[in-house]
Amino acid sequence: MLTYIAKRVFQSVLVLLIVGLVAFSMFRFIGDPIEQLLGQERTVGDIERLRESLGLNDPFVVQYWDFLVRAVQGDFGISYRQGREVSEILLERLPATLELAFVSGVLALGLGIALGVFTAIRRNGVGANLVMSLSLIGVSLPTFLIGILLIYIFSVELDMLPSFGRGEVVDLGFWSTGFLTVSGLKALILPSITLGLYQMTLIMRLVRSEMLEVLRQDYVRFARARGLKERAINFRHALKNTMVPVITVTGLQLGAIIAFAIITETVFQWPGVGLLFINAVQFVDIPVMAAYLMLISVMFVCINLIVDLLYVAIDPRLRT
Repeated sequence: MLTYIAKRVFQSVLVLLIVGLVAFSMFRFIGDPIEQLLGQERTVGDIERLRESLGLNDPFVVQYWDFLVRAVQGDFGISYRQGREVSEILLERLPATLELAFVSGVLALGLGIALGVFTAIRRNGVGANLVMSLSLIGVSLPTFLIGILLIYIFSVELDMLPSFGRGEVVDLGFWSTGFLTVSGLKALILPSITLGLYQMTLIMRLVRSEMLEVLRQDYVRFARARGLKERAINFRHALKNTMVPVITVTGLQLGAIIAFAIITETVFQWPGVGLLFINAVQFVDIPVMAAYLMLISVMFVCINLIVDLLYVAIDPRLRT
């Protein structure tokens, strides 16, 4: 078991190094930050002095190595746009994104599994067919269009929920939360639905498909022949054996919720790291872009590692 964990950790570190290399290489071709930092009155001497102070004249290998050494220490450099430490900016924006991702993930996972089991057990019922028909909306429509439709219905027409911003927040040390205010909770509703709807429908359809496959297995027929109750068969036997492939997709989708928050945060002007990344692209703020990509990569790698360990916990056959 320890050998397996060590192997997975080594693979995760290797993935992070490759992602960091690719990101750092790509960002060199999206623009010159000097154009954004200096005004029209700049001189050649000003340009050279700024490039030297930012380390842009160093070879690529040296720049990348310096970035990795600082990143391990939690130092991602200074933002070209704001002139502040990138780690400080990320800590300010990260609570908003994590709270939005948490609420979206809970909705996607809870409703996805519940509706998937319901549509599998009642597969010929009117309610199950209606849920499956409505799920096509979440799968087919793009995220930004769903967000715009929700804003139009609940903010413009009904005037029930805010269309942008995070609402009022409460500072708890370094963490700012909207869970403790009414306006903060209201502001979470539309973005969380927009962000989690696609993942919810995907998880629901996957659970339904796997559940139907498991219910056709011989051991389920034997359980019915022994006189076990349908509830015990569906939840103790069928659902547990359904969860191994579901955990795979669910883990990836939870990571995708954080990564795809860029679109949702842009539509709702949510002050998270996704909106920060969009603004950094516009101003060619390379330290912020590189730090954001590394942050998302670390989250994906950690989630995948947790998923691999959950496999062993759920399916005893994998422990060998």
